[in-house]
Amino acid sequence: MRRAFRLSAFLTIVSIAAFAETWSGRLVDATCADQQKTEACVPTASTTAFALDASGKMLKLDPAGNAKASEALKGKENNADRSKNPDRGITATVKGTLTADVIQVESIVVN
Repeated sequence: MRRAFRLSAFLTIVSIAAFAETWSGRLVDATCADQQKTEACVPTASTTAFALDASGKMLKLDPAGNAKASEALKGKENNADRSKNPDRGITATVKGTLTADVIQVESIVVN
């Protein structure tokens, strides 16, 4: 029974990874983007909800992805300089599974 359960769990994890996709784009503050403000929605240290503007389509990150994005931003140098210069923006590459415009994030790399 345990062996069947382990095999089933392993196959589930492998199949989820097989369907993972990768998106690249501009990382934005999802709350700002939802309010459709005209200013640039550059994420800051206080941002808790993130989205990825990938080719003009806004894809929100799941709660785990928000935590990963926040940690990735904290680890980047010159983040304060980016918030002062929103034209520069923050780009990211996100790997995960898309469900109804929300990415279930496996990994995120902030450039």
